[in-house]
Amino acid sequence: MGRQQVNVAIIGMGFGAEFIPIYQRHPQANMYAICQRSEDKLNEIGDAFGIEKRYTNYDDVLADPDVDFVHINTPIPDHARQSIAALKAGKHVMCTVPMATTIAECEEIVNLVKETGLKYMMAETVVYAREFLFAKELYEKGDLGKVQFLQASHVQDMDGWPDYWPGLPPMHYATHCVGPCMALTRDEAEYVSCFGSGTIREELIPKYNSPFAVETTHIKFRNSDLTARIHRSLFDVARQYRESFDVYGTKQAFEWPLIEGEDPVLHTAKKPEPEIPERVKVPDYAHLLPEEIQPFTTGGVYDADDHQHLSFTQGAGHGGSHPHLAHEFISALIEDRDPYPNAVQSANWTCVGICAHESALKGGEIVRLPEFTLS
Repeated sequence: MGRQQVNVAIIGMGFGAEFIPIYQRHPQANMYAICQRSEDKLNEIGDAFGIEKRYTNYDDVLADPDVDFVHINTPIPDHARQSIAALKAGKHVMCTVPMATTIAECEEIVNLVKETGLKYMMAETVVYAREFLFAKELYEKGDLGKVQFLQASHVQDMDGWPDYWPGLPPMHYATHCVGPCMALTRDEAEYVSCFGSGTIREELIPKYNSPFAVETTHIKFRNSDLTARIHRSLFDVARQYRESFDVYGTKQAFEWPLIEGEDPVLHTAKKPEPEIPERVKVPDYAHLLPEEIQPFTTGGVYDADDHQHLSFTQGAGHGGSHPHLAHEFISALIEDRDPYPNAVQSANWTCVGICAHESALKGGEIVRLPEFTLS
């Protein structure tokens, strides 16, 4: 961009408010504007964080020439529409997951990025979480050896969540387990096969015509000997919340803990059988960030003294990934490079889930993903 600071507008003040102080303290960001439909909530947050530019209408944000990029944190059904509108208005886009809910929307976003040269990044938390960064470090150092297989899960009870969630096909919100499988070796998915299992209760089924309690997908990597397995559930499955990621190599394997709060397990080949597994402490990766935002990997994202009345309880959720996500996109804009994941990678990860659900409805038939390209 030829500049040393970029103006960000955050859209959606639920989860989005988590990022306000990160941008405020990032040396190359200006926390320029916030947008929220509810004026009361908008003003409460704007007053608490001292943000002058406030919008209740998204179109007004896009009409503001001083906005360099929008960070979209709105409900899933709005992601594609708002991303497309921003790109058409000349704004860079970082959007929370998933990118879209249809293949056509993914294609339109990729095509707009290709036509405009603007940057798009899907803010997938898991690929910047400390546990993934630990596995990535093992892989890049060669400690894992040759990677032979990957698997991931995302199990969550969504009862009581907003009205677009009930009955959502599990694979339509799959990027938290697709992302790490694709990102470790920087591969892309070529085709999938998915089975549905079990049945959610009757009143949840009609909205999306999806009966499955669990969906399990095998992903074939493009131009690779690798496959990955992922499974998802959203309703009527008894399980503590879990986002997991396991990677199996010839030398070592990394396995996510079964229960929240436990340490992951590292298996080392060719040791005596009882010595193969050991629990490991995952380090924090704040040292990869500018000093000003390093505290946000382990602490709450709001200033406890100044903003106690705002109950942003997520804190350092998502494995400390929030400052890493913000820094990756800001750096990509300043350095004029693609962020990771870029539009093509984001579309590929999102379409794994879309195509997987299509496969489940067809009894596990192989469904090939569209090929996206920016060239």
